[in-house]
Amino acid sequence: MENRLLEVEGVSKQYRLGMIGGGTLHGELTSWFARVRGKEDPNTKIGREHVSYGERFWALRDVSFNVDRGDAVALIGRNGAGKSTMLKLISRITAPTEGEIRIRGRVASLLEIGTGFHPELSGRDNVYLNGAILGMSRAETSSKMKDIIEFSEIEQFIDTPVKRYSSGMYVKLAFAVAAHLDPDLMICDEVLAVGDLAFQQKCLTKMSEIARSGRAVIYVSHNMRTVSQLCNRGLYLENGRLGYDGTVERAIELYGGSSARSLRRNLDEVTRTNYRGQTMRMLDIEFHNTQALEYEQDAAMEFTLTSVAHIADPRLRIRLILQNSIATPIAMTQTEPFEVAAEETFTRRVRFPLNGIAPGEYIIKLSLVSGTPRGKTMYYDTIVDVSRFIVTDDPAVNEGFIWSERLWGNMRLKPLELQ
Repeated sequence: MENRLLEVEGVSKQYRLGMIGGGTLHGELTSWFARVRGKEDPNTKIGREHVSYGERFWALRDVSFNVDRGDAVALIGRNGAGKSTMLKLISRITAPTEGEIRIRGRVASLLEIGTGFHPELSGRDNVYLNGAILGMSRAETSSKMKDIIEFSEIEQFIDTPVKRYSSGMYVKLAFAVAAHLDPDLMICDEVLAVGDLAFQQKCLTKMSEIARSGRAVIYVSHNMRTVSQLCNRGLYLENGRLGYDGTVERAIELYGGSSARSLRRNLDEVTRTNYRGQTMRMLDIEFHNTQALEYEQDAAMEFTLTSVAHIADPRLRIRLILQNSIATPIAMTQTEPFEVAAEETFTRRVRFPLNGIAPGEYIIKLSLVSGTPRGKTMYYDTIVDVSRFIVTDDPAVNEGFIWSERLWGNMRLKPLELQ
């Protein structure tokens, strides 16, 4: 028990929808006065015809877990699973409706960009402010100042008011402060995605050092590569309940199975942007020759795409854009053109060779496109995150090497030839 930093016991959190907390005090008062008189709420967003005031919503239900010194814990789950709510409870930003949270030691939280910073104060003054919040003396904070400034990479702007910082500068300073002011438990919620790739890796290395030094880290991210790199334990949340507490690998599997890594998906219900999907629309996709959307290197993916065309097109194509785990496009491929008739529901089975794709986690972006006579592309329908899949590492294929995505990228070139 002496190594235990955090105990979460039977914690639940309930919210009342449509009540206080949605805007300014003036807005809340005008909304309340309109409800009392039976009038329409003047602050209701356009497109929302009805608000269920007072309806109760459980963001978390009966969650229990512990965190010990040396733990690097990944909190994994889909959007709305309750991850951010749990971190706010641990950070004491809000209180649980039921249950108890016991903390031993200092907690440093990095939940949103600029959290804990006063916009009118300089970066240096905000470091002292955060140190005071954590219970450190000015002398203790001053002894860490040089390391914080060096780590944040913003020495030139450290005496500038933080209201003039970019989002990347905010994150760099906020992480440097949180990591160097000796927290016993460090909490990080996805904000590292704002920083550049080099700084993300630097932060992951620092969090690993924190865990190895006898402290603890709780990390929330949708980037499963960084989760598997940093964490030694995974907590999987689904619909506000703790579904699994154990290895990171199994938590990632559960997360993949609960989201877009399913073998069949209804694409008709996916929200589109820019009015696409009106004249042609993808309806359904089903993946074959796989059990969990995991493929060996140089294998092939096969899927069947069902769509509907409301107009005729003699040169329609299915275009696939491959993105890496942080949604950066890395490659594009497409089918040969084919013809569809107006008001036709058509099905095409597609084979996608994975030759040359390095081990890692990938995202599929699909489009129905047609080429114009001048060589331009007309997009009928696009879905950004159709599915996610994994290419497993095989040192035998890499001539004995374990592939490093961070150092070598996402594409494997053919061997160099000696002349």
